[in-house]
Amino acid sequence: MSRCHVSKTDAAHFIQQCMEAAGSNTAHAKALAEVLVEGDYRGHFSHGLNRLDMYVKDIQSGICSAQGEPLVEKETAATALVDGRNLLGPVVGNFCMDLAIQKAREAGIGWVVAKGSNHYGIAGFYSMQALKHGMIGMSFTNTSPLVVPTRAKECTLGTNPLSVAAPAANGDSFVLDMATSSVALGKVELYARNNEKVPYGWGCDHQGKVTENPEEVLDGGGLLSLGGSELTGGYKGYGLSMMVEIFCGILAGAAYSKNVRTWRVTDRVANLGQCFVAINPNCFAPGFETRVSDLLQIHRNLEPISGNDAVLVAGDPEKQHMDQCDAKGGIPYHINVVKHMNSVAQKLNVAALPMDV
Repeated sequence: MSRCHVSKTDAAHFIQQCMEAAGSNTAHAKALAEVLVEGDYRGHFSHGLNRLDMYVKDIQSGICSAQGEPLVEKETAATALVDGRNLLGPVVGNFCMDLAIQKAREAGIGWVVAKGSNHYGIAGFYSMQALKHGMIGMSFTNTSPLVVPTRAKECTLGTNPLSVAAPAANGDSFVLDMATSSVALGKVELYARNNEKVPYGWGCDHQGKVTENPEEVLDGGGLLSLGGSELTGGYKGYGLSMMVEIFCGILAGAAYSKNVRTWRVTDRVANLGQCFVAINPNCFAPGFETRVSDLLQIHRNLEPISGNDAVLVAGDPEKQHMDQCDAKGGIPYHINVVKHMNSVAQKLNVAALPMDV
């Protein structure tokens, strides 16, 4: 595939400029740019620059608030309920994760949930913030109903991602960042944009039948729960998605399940529910980071099936991708994505990203 490399600095500046031109204030635009670029840098292209036009549309239409700050509605020493006030998801996410870390520093744990939020990018961006403080971080969000539950035809749950990050010795870490569906919708969108078939088991058509055609998944179909069919354990992903829904939409008093607006339809506010957790391991058995390091090395040192494919742990593929980006001097964007986003920028009178292949 034809790709062009864009530096993290250039990508972030481009996103920030587009969001400011759409009406967002500088601080909020910068927060979004940081999340989207981090997603691409870590190899999660479905949640990076590929999403920019959605955020621009939300701000331009007024369906997402361009000004203001989140508000704490209720709190205890270890918990808080936050009203995101319909601001950009990263603005809400950063506020809540900062609050969770502060509470964990004082009480050992911080559990913060938010209502009135919007799409916040990769879940791992928030869980990883706890690593800087030697803490375990967790992040969850509900999303628009895109997933068909086991034995059903109708989409009633979102991809409902979750992330858990745990610090290890010498700057190493465990970083799990995953959807509770077989795949994130953005990846299906990328396959459709590139006219490629999706892997079998990712999604179904409007009759609930598994399909490899991304257009059928996007047009009246849906994603399958993690695990695929009931026979292959899809009910487990279904259960995890419900768990995230309880932590987010239900606990925060936000929209949930079919009550969340349809994906990319801005007829009403999203009112997403999100959950952010920080845990101070110093409140438990000593030597936490050393044991995490040992756990990681036990698995990294396992003999692989293929001599060329080492056994990895959560977070390793992202580290490899970041190393590749650093070696090549930029993030390897698909040329079609850059062309599409440059067309968005042109309408905003923002300078285009370079497209040197």
